[in-house]
Amino acid sequence: MVSNASALGRNGIQDWLLLRASAILITLYILYIVGFIALTDTLTYDVWRGFFASSFTKVFTLLTLFSILIHGWIGMWQVLTDYVKGLAVRLILQLAIVVALLSYAIYGTVVVWGV
Repeated sequence: MVSNASALGRNGIQDWLLLRASAILITLYILYIVGFIALTDTLTYDVWRGFFASSFTKVFTLLTLFSILIHGWIGMWQVLTDYVKGLAVRLILQLAIVVALLSYAIYGTVVVWGV
C-alpha cells in the first residue's frame, strides 16, 4: 500500500469516506439555510442576525466550513498528485493551498463567532 504524508486520510478509503461525509454535511447545511429562508415570512437583517446568533447555527456553520475545507483539500491533493509531476512544484502548490485553507478556517471562525 502506498502511503503519502500529504494525504488527509491514511488511505483512499478514508479519503473517500471523508469526501462523502463532508458532502452530506454540506447538503444538510444547504437544506437548513433554504428551509429557514422558505419558512421566514419577511427576511430582514434582524431576523437574519438572530438566526446566526443561535449557537446551533454557529456550530453547524463552522462544521460546514471545515467540511468544505476538507473537501477542497482532498480534491486539490488528488488533482495535484495526478497532474503535477514535479515534486518541488507540487509541494509548493500544496503549501500554498494549505496556507489558504488555514486562513479561511481562521477567518471563518472569527466571522462566525465574532471573536
